[in-house]
Amino acid sequence: MRRRIKAVILLAGAVITLFAVNAFFLNNHNPLLNVEQQSINTTQMSPQRLFDYTWQLVKNEYYDPNYNKQYWVRWKNHYRGKIKTEDDAKVAIETMLASLDDPYSRFMTKEEFAQQNESITSKISGIGVNIVNNSGRIKIINVMENTPAQFADLKVDDTIIAIDGKKVSGLSLAEVANLVKGPINTFVSIDVLRDNELLKKKIIRKEITIKTVKSSTDKQIGYIQISSFISNSTPNEFLEALENTTDSKGLIIDLRGNTGGLLPNAIFISNIFIHKGKIVSIVGRNGYHFDIMAEDKNVNIDKPVILLVDGASASASEIFSGAMKDYHKAKLIGTKTYGKGMVQKIIPMPNETGINLTIAKYLTPKGNDINKLGIKPDIEVPLKRKDILERHDTQLEKAKDMMTEMISLSK
Repeated sequence: MRRRIKAVILLAGAVITLFAVNAFFLNNHNPLLNVEQQSINTTQMSPQRLFDYTWQLVKNEYYDPNYNKQYWVRWKNHYRGKIKTEDDAKVAIETMLASLDDPYSRFMTKEEFAQQNESITSKISGIGVNIVNNSGRIKIINVMENTPAQFADLKVDDTIIAIDGKKVSGLSLAEVANLVKGPINTFVSIDVLRDNELLKKKIIRKEITIKTVKSSTDKQIGYIQISSFISNSTPNEFLEALENTTDSKGLIIDLRGNTGGLLPNAIFISNIFIHKGKIVSIVGRNGYHFDIMAEDKNVNIDKPVILLVDGASASASEIFSGAMKDYHKAKLIGTKTYGKGMVQKIIPMPNETGINLTIAKYLTPKGNDINKLGIKPDIEVPLKRKDILERHDTQLEKAKDMMTEMISLSK
């Protein structure tokens, strides 16, 4: 079957600061052509050999055979005899990758690779909050329902001061996340500041399942938010959301802030609406071209659809948006998307490390290359800072007004 793609490929785009204490979400944006969690490569090798291994991988698989107009062989001996420790290898590999001038190809340490896998499986050990760094203060921006954090009465806007007695001031979000994470059914002590009152919480760690799709119905309009395409569970969650909005007359799908994820997820959801023709084309090294075709499905969404997009809608979100726009299956409202048209392969590497390596670009069904260009919405609706501060969602309001008109015209 033409659609079965066996490489693991990341589709992600813009940069957004969203980290979960229980599994911080990477702020790079990559596309994955794979559906399954990536196996860990437990083969052990010296730091020098790990660098050599990475050099060979890039030489064989990187999308640009000219390696950003440089003589790639020069890197082979650049650090010969100089790499003694894991930190040496990390610095050398990152420096080598930086020479490609490719923001999406990146080396991952053991911890970072494990965290990416956690995002794919959407099951991690933690407490169930999302955090951001707000001017040096670690703030809770979301408390997930039915999680230890909710049962411990953690609140949005709580400031984390210390974890197990260790002050978090000056720590990165990744470091804070690592302090909170731990084995299931163990306890973590968290000190938070709320309204100038210091509160001490002892919270048990549990397996947290992260939902990527939410839905609701308002009068005749169904609303589905896809926050990420990174999880293996996203397709089933989207089908459940469609079921929940069955009785609606029109559907708004919110992709704002969705920086991408797994390519098969974008294909699956696109295929629900598009039953014939190309969904996306993959163009690889040396002109290799592969069309991913739609398959006829026993699902028929016979109602008007609007997609909400913005500058953080990237990669897998743009594959879905581009296909829907090219086939006139939906109206796009919001602002221009991020413009990430490159595809990365997730490669497990020795020492339990990994690499996300750019191996291809993609084109929309009409052959449009959206990399660094983005997708223009049919109706431009900027979201002003004042609207954000006042939680006034003018984009969603415009979508609802337009959907009401579309429903009226479809009668």
